Amino acid sequence: MPREQITLECGTCSQRNYTATKNRRLHPARVEYKKYCRFCHKHTAHKETR
Repeated sequence: MPREQITLECGTCSQRNYTATKNRRLHPARVEYKKYCRFCHKHTAHKETR
């Protein structure tokens, strides 16, 4: 199965808040989502970490 679990890190406070899955064969680049950060108390950009 090509889907792998990734960790998303807040771009503002660098807390690792979320986990997600993605197909690395179809999307090899790092992903970025706007998600709510409970430490910043607002929506921020969350980037994939390795």
